[in-house]
Amino acid sequence: MWDPGQYQRFGDERSRPFFDLVGRVAAEAPRVVVDLGCGPGTLTAALARRWPHAKVHGIDSSAEMIEAAQALRAGSSERLSFALGDVRGWKPEGGVDVIVSNAVLQWVPGHLGVLARWAGFLQPGGWLAFQVPGNFDQPSHQALLELAASDRWRPLLADVQLNRQAADPAEYLDLLAWAGCDVDAWETTYLHVLHGDDPVGDWYQGTGLRPVLAALPPDQATAFLADYRARMREAYPAAPYGTVFPFRRVFVVAARL
Repeated sequence: MWDPGQYQRFGDERSRPFFDLVGRVAAEAPRVVVDLGCGPGTLTAALARRWPHAKVHGIDSSAEMIEAAQALRAGSSERLSFALGDVRGWKPEGGVDVIVSNAVLQWVPGHLGVLARWAGFLQPGGWLAFQVPGNFDQPSHQALLELAASDRWRPLLADVQLNRQAADPAEYLDLLAWAGCDVDAWETTYLHVLHGDDPVGDWYQGTGLRPVLAALPPDQATAFLADYRARMREAYPAAPYGTVFPFRRVFVVAARL
């Protein structure tokens, strides 16, 4: 289960890669735009504002996120819609001009094959834009892996699927170029300055820790979270101005030729 409120606690930091991504999409007047893994819908609504004549659809597998998105949609244009669905099996009813996927594919096994399918759904001249975290060698993710594999937690978490590593930008470029796209791929490491007593723990409680916390009984989840948070405070010490949290992301924008 996802908590939209916890996820949006760092809304500015989480949304910045989205705007850096879609800023490279040069579609002028798309008719159909799809946001795959739309979360609570706030960024999907930004797509509707950018392309005021497009029908914009948001898809997410979390009922909690779609509920939040539907509340956001209340009173808005009929051009904006949301639906519960699995992005792995998504197939459009007709042609699509722009597909956006923001920080979702790291949860999808075999996502290279999924990307190839998405590229095939684009109209000629259509755009595919996605970004994925690439910070899985950093303490924030390594601590999660180490704890889940420890003697204490492994019996309870052996079957839990954690998020996966992003591919190298060059691998995405090669895949989509062979699929008939002109591809722009790059990476950026953001140096987020977070505030609060335990901001990195708060950040991961809203994302990477969700499968673990959902799999554990409440008392065990509390104990796991306390252990993880202690490691984050040690790995990312606070300064008087805040806590610096480096976060690498991989970006790809592909235009179908």
